[in-house]
Amino acid sequence: MDELRHAVGRGAQINPGNRFARIEYVEDLSDLEGEDVADLAGVRTEYFSDLSKSVVSENDSPDVFFRYSVNPYRGCAHGCSYCYARPTHEYLDLSAGLDFESKIFVKERAPELFREWLARDRYEPELVMMSGVTDCYQPAERHFQLTRKCLEVALEARQPIAVITKNALVTRDLDLLKPMAELNLINTALSITSLDQALTRVMEPRTSSPTARLRAIRELSDAGIPTHVMVAPIIPGLNDSEIPAILRAAREAGATSAAFVLLRLPLTVKPVFLEWLERHLPGQKEKIESRLRETRGGKLYESDFGTRMTGRGELAEQIRQTFEVFAKKYDLTHGHPPLDTSQFRKPIPKTGQLRLFD
Repeated sequence: MDELRHAVGRGAQINPGNRFARIEYVEDLSDLEGEDVADLAGVRTEYFSDLSKSVVSENDSPDVFFRYSVNPYRGCAHGCSYCYARPTHEYLDLSAGLDFESKIFVKERAPELFREWLARDRYEPELVMMSGVTDCYQPAERHFQLTRKCLEVALEARQPIAVITKNALVTRDLDLLKPMAELNLINTALSITSLDQALTRVMEPRTSSPTARLRAIRELSDAGIPTHVMVAPIIPGLNDSEIPAILRAAREAGATSAAFVLLRLPLTVKPVFLEWLERHLPGQKEKIESRLRETRGGKLYESDFGTRMTGRGELAEQIRQTFEVFAKKYDLTHGHPPLDTSQFRKPIPKTGQLRLFD
């Protein structure tokens, strides 16, 4: 039965209970068999119109370098089994599991809303992140092009942008990113978890392959666009041994800086990831859980600012030191200079109303 019910090409295989829902839906397959059950195995990706009245999120976390982020999509079809954003779907009365990666909400007004936000009288320009929650270059972007349209607004307004993605689709927008780089308005980052495609195919089933991500770093770098590599997440006992190889490959591809994040399992991310481990790596599950607990004070997750991204304890320190040694060896410690906010010019809002004073 489990084999037949396997959702092909998905990171999650379950829909854990929604912590906000009063009613739980339980599927009863007791009267089905054979082909009837097999027909239910395929989980289609569905897209829904999101009529949100805002597209910019604000945070005050000391663990991230940005205050504002633009997220054109809710949910993410990449299906990464460890994605920390999964619980956000529970606010939509959906699950952090299969629902998160198969029911994608599209903010069709995102470019218009971003323009209106930048045009506010009280706005003082500062960096805006694209992909603060879900990946702005996930498969939906190939069709809807909302990220591209938001970049067009940013270029017009000379608004500094940082982009992070796991998808090589980012190179589609070189015609926008290159002039933004020439004006010192853009930083890009590619997240690489492993160089082993056999692993990424099941752990991050609908992302670009490691080879494609490295090729994207090369194309971005060759175009003069500052490119960063995120080794994220590092999963103790699974991919921590790949840190040197990932950093070397990223540097050879042209990356100029690097950072890492330790695996985080907040709320309903935990059951999704643990089920994934049991399904795909049952022989390694106990070791990975044990090592993760070593970095989290005996727990699988701690939410404390300052340590939630890097962990604590001897093993966490070893991971940090390993990363720093090889980042220095491969000359990935420079970081990016601050982007230029002095060129900002408020865009004309959709109303067409011109400003009396600037």
